[in-house]
Amino acid sequence: MKLLVAFDSFKGSLTSLEAAEAFGEGWLSVEPTAEITKIAIADGGEGTLSALIETMGGEWCEVEASDPIGRPIVVRYGVAGGRAIIESATTSGLTLLKAKERNPLNTTTYGLGEVIRSALDSGHRDFIITLGGSATNDGGVGMLQTLGYRFYDSYGNELRGGGKILDKIAKIDCQGTHSALGESRFTIASDVDNPLLGDQGATRIYSPQKGADSAMVELLERGMTNYAEQVQKALNKDFSNAKGAGAAGGLGYALLAFMGATMRSGINIVIEATGLRERAKACDIIITGEGRLDRQTTMGKAPGGILRIAQELGKPVIAVGGTIVHCQELDNSAFEALYAITPEGMSLDEAMQSEVAKENLLRCAQRIAKDYHH
Repeated sequence: MKLLVAFDSFKGSLTSLEAAEAFGEGWLSVEPTAEITKIAIADGGEGTLSALIETMGGEWCEVEASDPIGRPIVVRYGVAGGRAIIESATTSGLTLLKAKERNPLNTTTYGLGEVIRSALDSGHRDFIITLGGSATNDGGVGMLQTLGYRFYDSYGNELRGGGKILDKIAKIDCQGTHSALGESRFTIASDVDNPLLGDQGATRIYSPQKGADSAMVELLERGMTNYAEQVQKALNKDFSNAKGAGAAGGLGYALLAFMGATMRSGINIVIEATGLRERAKACDIIITGEGRLDRQTTMGKAPGGILRIAQELGKPVIAVGGTIVHCQELDNSAFEALYAITPEGMSLDEAMQSEVAKENLLRCAQRIAKDYHH
């Protein structure tokens, strides 16, 4: 039996490859002659960078930057296949902040701009920027400021700060931008397609997860609307309704509007970069999964992307999750079978401990191998 094991990370528990290793070990204990190919995958959110670098054999670069509230940190970006791959969550991520520090009026994408600037200075001109897990709702203004864009209020004062400055922007100056931007290519890897504004936009959907109360949501939405109007004036183009403009608190919008970025589904980028389709052709069965299988799984998340490729190739796919939230979309999907690894009655806290998750995956693999081993 030839298996392709392609897991997304089990967030908070296991990386993609750790999950694949545990599963492979379990399967081989039942069927020692099985041939198992393991690929790290991700959907554009956290973990995408390491999945790409691990699978493509890229290299790491370290750079000093700022976290969402301006503290100095050291972060890594990757270089693989001639492209610089930068994960926005390494500088703008929610996990960098304590609960009481989360406030999208103050948090900024400035640090991401510092990483991009450093990569440009090192000669890189082809970028993948992964969006996801952000603590910000600044429309990407912080990033743009690091790259030389200037934002002024109606009195001619230069504005600095997070989401709170958006409703004060009266003029945008694009004159002093980094000289290499014009000759650089940016691809956005994202797993969301929200627009910038409105009920499905960046602010109303995501800012409450980033610490915004209802008054803050209204203030930020008003600011984002003003920002979009000023951008339209300055650039004479409107990206506010573009798919994915609302990703990472409007960071998608800034990359599309100011940097001419191309928006692509994160999982499609990963599938191409890792040569997953070719590897899938040679296998009998594909195992995929993530921490939680739910309605989102089939809608742009990594296992859904794997399922699509498998269907094109006529290969069966089994989905494995830490937990399964049954719903019509999932139950009616083309997955051959769904398996939950967490035993009934085990608490989430216990299930998310790395060693416990490994053991649960290993046991689940043994169960599936017995079911499918002829």
